Amino acid sequence: MKIDGVQIAKTILSNLKQRILLLKKEGVVPHLVVILIGNDPASVSYVNQKEIKGKIIGAKISVKHLSSAVSEPKLLTTIKQFNNDNNIHGIIVQRPLPKNIDGNKISMAVNAKKDVDGFHPNSKFRPPIALAVLKILEQVFARILLVQRVSFKQWLKTKSIVVIGKGETGGKPIIEMFRKMDIEPNVIDSKTSSPQNLTKKADIIISAVGKPNVIEPRMIKKNSILISIGLSKGKDGKLHGDYDEEKIKNIAFFYTPTPGGVGPLNVACLLENLVKAAVNSK
Repeated sequence: MKIDGVQIAKTILSNLKQRILLLKKEGVVPHLVVILIGNDPASVSYVNQKEIKGKIIGAKISVKHLSSAVSEPKLLTTIKQFNNDNNIHGIIVQRPLPKNIDGNKISMAVNAKKDVDGFHPNSKFRPPIALAVLKILEQVFARILLVQRVSFKQWLKTKSIVVIGKGETGGKPIIEMFRKMDIEPNVIDSKTSSPQNLTKKADIIISAVGKPNVIEPRMIKKNSILISIGLSKGKDGKLHGDYDEEKIKNIAFFYTPTPGGVGPLNVACLLENLVKAAVNSK
C-alpha cells in the first residue's frame, strides 16, 4: 500500500498556517534562510519545495545561492551574518556540500537556536528527515494496530529495522533517532557483505542511498515496510527513489513513492521546526 506523504504533510502545513497567523498578530513572521551552494538537482528540488510550502503557510523563505566554488571562509562569514540577524529564525546550509567545505565546521557555525536542520550538537531540533520517517511509521502504526493495546514505541521495538546508508543528511540522523529511542537498527553500508541477508529478514527498510534499484524484489520479504529517502535522477529526467515501485508494490505491505513520499514530509517537518524557533525567539 502506498503511503501518501503529500496528504500527511498537508495536515502538518495546515496546522502551521494557523500557528503563523497567531504569531503574525504578535508581530513575528517566521523567517528561514536557505544557503544553497551549486546546482545539485536534488538540492535544488528540495529548496524549491521549501520556498513553495513556506509561502503557503505564510512563512518567509530567503535563498542565498552561492557558487560551488565558494570558499569555506566566505561561507562561514555568510552564516555569521545570518546568525546576527534577529529577524531570521532558522538557517540551513543545504547539503551536499562541496568537497573543500568541512561539513562539521559548517554545522557548528550555525547558531544552535536557529539550526532547524538539527546538525549542531546543541540544536533543540530533531533533523526533519528523521521526523519525517517517524511520522510515516506512525501513520503505518495507526493503520494496522487500531485495536492493539501497544504503544507506537513498543511496536517499533518488536520490528527488525534496517537502514541502508549512513550519510549525514539521510541515514545518520535516522540511525541516531532510533538509538535515542533505545532501538538499534541494522545498518548497511558499502562495506556490508551480503546485505540481502539483513534486508530479507527486515520488517522495516529505510534506504538513504540515492541510486536506482538499491532495493530489489529478491531482497525483501512479504509484507515489509519500505521507505525511500535516497533520490537519483533517471534517464527520463525525473527524480526516482531507491527501488522500482512497480516491482515491489505487490511484495511490500507499505511503501513510500517518489515523488510524494518522504520529500513533502521532510519539508513540512523543517517548517515545523522553523515555527518552533520563531516561537522560542519571542
